Amino acid sequence: MIHLTNITKQHGSQILFQNASLQILSGNRTGLVGPNGVGKTTVFRLITGEENPDGGEITCAARTRIGYFSQNVGEMSGRSALTEVMSAVEDLVTLGVQIREMEIAMGEPMPDDAMTSLLKRYGDAVERFENGGGYDLESRAQSILTGLGIHPSDHDRPVESFSGGWKMRIALAKILTQNPDVLLLDEPTNHLDMESIVWIEDWLAKEFKGALLMTCHDHDFMNRIVSRIIEVGNRTFTTYSGNYDFYLREREIRREQLLASYKRQQEMLAKEEEFIARFAARASHASQVQSRIKKIEKIERIEVPSEHRTIRFAFPDPPRSGDDVIMMKDLAKSWPLPSGDSKSVFGGVSGMIQRRNKIAVVGVNGAGKSTFLKVLSGQTEPTTGEVVIGASVHVGYFSQISMDVLDPSKTVFTTIQDAMPHANIGVVRNLCAAFLFQGDDVYKRIDKLSGGEKSRVVLAILLTRPVNLLILDEPTNHLDILSREILLEALQNFAGTLVLVSHDRHFLRSLVNRVFEIDHGRMLIYEGGYDYYLEKTSP
Repeated sequence: MIHLTNITKQHGSQILFQNASLQILSGNRTGLVGPNGVGKTTVFRLITGEENPDGGEITCAARTRIGYFSQNVGEMSGRSALTEVMSAVEDLVTLGVQIREMEIAMGEPMPDDAMTSLLKRYGDAVERFENGGGYDLESRAQSILTGLGIHPSDHDRPVESFSGGWKMRIALAKILTQNPDVLLLDEPTNHLDMESIVWIEDWLAKEFKGALLMTCHDHDFMNRIVSRIIEVGNRTFTTYSGNYDFYLREREIRREQLLASYKRQQEMLAKEEEFIARFAARASHASQVQSRIKKIEKIERIEVPSEHRTIRFAFPDPPRSGDDVIMMKDLAKSWPLPSGDSKSVFGGVSGMIQRRNKIAVVGVNGAGKSTFLKVLSGQTEPTTGEVVIGASVHVGYFSQISMDVLDPSKTVFTTIQDAMPHANIGVVRNLCAAFLFQGDDVYKRIDKLSGGEKSRVVLAILLTRPVNLLILDEPTNHLDILSREILLEALQNFAGTLVLVSHDRHFLRSLVNRVFEIDHGRMLIYEGGYDYYLEKTSP
């Protein structure tokens, strides 16, 4: 369907691709992986024609419909959410209007030849409308909006009244409603809750019949959807015929084989160069020397790709807390409403969090998970009941709001230095480097950082404090899939107590040993890991 052949692309002094090729064939489900900055988004932009290659050729089969979801949703206003979604297939909507106009016209008297012509145009229009899914367009758009977490009562709300994260869902719904031949998804699970992630996963597996190319930071999502991985890096594309877990295993095997071949080649070259150096001045060996010079000039040198830069850190050993870390007694939280009433978030929560518990807080979107973490961490007071913090407990709290309270005028270095004022420059730089801020990157201002970079700064600040209770609200947001794995390993080895909210199922499955579910204001406690929770709650 789509072929990128011998593509070369350069941004400034950075060569992204050099004579690189890839194919998207009918029915392919492909994950696009690689560290930030290697050109994954550029691949999408080349396919859609938003950018042109510096060399090579891009071909696309005739009448191939391409749908592209990116993190840049653009302006949306002046329509309801449902109308905005349906506008993605404006030609189909227009065709529907024309069909209704022709139906009205057919009720009016007209000459036979005019009626014959109208009937032909009407038949052609109906056929195109039906083939394009026009008759179920509205119900399809409604179903997708609802699946992505926008309640039917909000379908007629003006799109400008939605927040940025919800607008991302509307933009995603627009692309899915198109039902294109080739679907390009750049981080589709960002801003989605667990229920919406599971819904789109199911939709892609059962409803969507076209080809798919996507980037995604959700390990489980990639494993369940894709059957092929294309790794972007070292100015080329490398294909792996399997899901994300297969890619990780196969990539390590290939790297070991490459390193072995590289070592053998270096040993051979060293012997040849030693012979040349030893006998270069001897006339009796001149022909042999020249022969070996020509031989090594013709050898294609093996290059070992550099390792991906990822976060490398471990939480310091925390001071030991008491065995009873948090006691909750008849805990409840309500938020006041403009009408003077109040909205109950959760209530009647009693229980104990004990040392070295690793707890996932789960529940549908809006259930109150983040509010519960705020109450536990002391960010907000409970409406009734109490939270009793145990002996020698030191709390570290992370949320997306934590990123907003960073001083935008400070640099990464000064922000970290302020958090550990007695540390020398070397220690501060080492901590910055652990979170990928190296060289001049440490002098970047906070207001110039991406969401992922801000997350890394806040996590770095947590490391400067001797905390033994970590309360983390979506710590994996904005982190790429490799950095999530490093954070996961650090939290697995953390010797303190952990309470977190995350929509990353792989993260939860690999980490927690208890689950607290907020369900219609109640707290249900499951004394087992995430898989145990799924088993107990599955229909």
